[in-house]
Amino acid sequence: MLHDSTILVTGGTGSFGNTFVPMTLARYNPRKIIIYSRDEMKQWEMAKLFQGDDRVRFFIGDVRDKDRLYRALDGVDYVVHAAATKIVPTAEYNPFECIKTNIDGAMNLIDACIDKGVKRVVALSTDKASSPVNLYGATKLASDKLFVAGNSYAGGRDSRFAVVRYGNVMGSRGSVIPFFLSIADQGVLPITDARMTRFMITLEQGVELVWHAFEDMEGGEIYVKKIPSMKVTDVATAVSPQAQQDVVGIRPGEKLHEQMIGAEDAFYTYEYPEHFKILPAIHNWHTDYKRIKDGKRVPEGFVYASDNNSEWMEIDTLRAWIDANRAKVGKI
Repeated sequence: MLHDSTILVTGGTGSFGNTFVPMTLARYNPRKIIIYSRDEMKQWEMAKLFQGDDRVRFFIGDVRDKDRLYRALDGVDYVVHAAATKIVPTAEYNPFECIKTNIDGAMNLIDACIDKGVKRVVALSTDKASSPVNLYGATKLASDKLFVAGNSYAGGRDSRFAVVRYGNVMGSRGSVIPFFLSIADQGVLPITDARMTRFMITLEQGVELVWHAFEDMEGGEIYVKKIPSMKVTDVATAVSPQAQQDVVGIRPGEKLHEQMIGAEDAFYTYEYPEHFKILPAIHNWHTDYKRIKDGKRVPEGFVYASDNNSEWMEIDTLRAWIDANRAKVGKI
């Protein structure tokens, strides 16, 4: 599907974009991948990695700026929406800015993609959008709803929208693993709560879920990858077995356990070998066999959370991953 196409990635200089671009170039050989973001320094650094490859282009712009999006989307076939204000404490203390990017930016992109005839759009979401307790999660839930409803706004046009939702991305900038690694030599690692659990996913798995969404989507689906959980205390042990673990308390807006599918979504959720799919409640799209395909309805009251997960990552598994990826952890 993506072969010989033009793809635009909003927020493309982030951790996801730095993994998506080389993987997609290698697998699909698209005509062009456009990196759309507002940070010129990150674009300059990323451009050095793709010198001589004229398939990778860079476009300075902000999803808050609808006119700029219209210009950037000329001739674009597919969009991955990765731009977001996503650090939980930052969102709590800067709520107006978080809303402008995560909600207003989503509306701008949906309108622009419909008007420009973009074929398919996949928006990246987060476990924090399920039963949100912080502003970041609340804005991403609103964004998810906007992208689902975007399929109604498109009407008879070909533009279709879907969402992918996953948890803590291992080794991404600003996440817990590079943070622990950066202070491990101090001999003390701060733990917010010893009971805390998190979902774990690699960037490569995140990219593959986006590819699957492009191939599978009819419009309005939320794809949830099946991934293992891990206790935060075990993450700290994997990073530095000798370090003391100091419990410092939960930060503003932080959950004890993460959730990707709530009981309220169970009625619309179907299970597949490697993922779940939350189908749209609107227009009875959750009964559409083209969206359900070979899925099996989950039980009533089903909840997919990091503490009731059937799959858990072992400390040795994470330690081996860190050793194999140490050079790039926190760099992209």
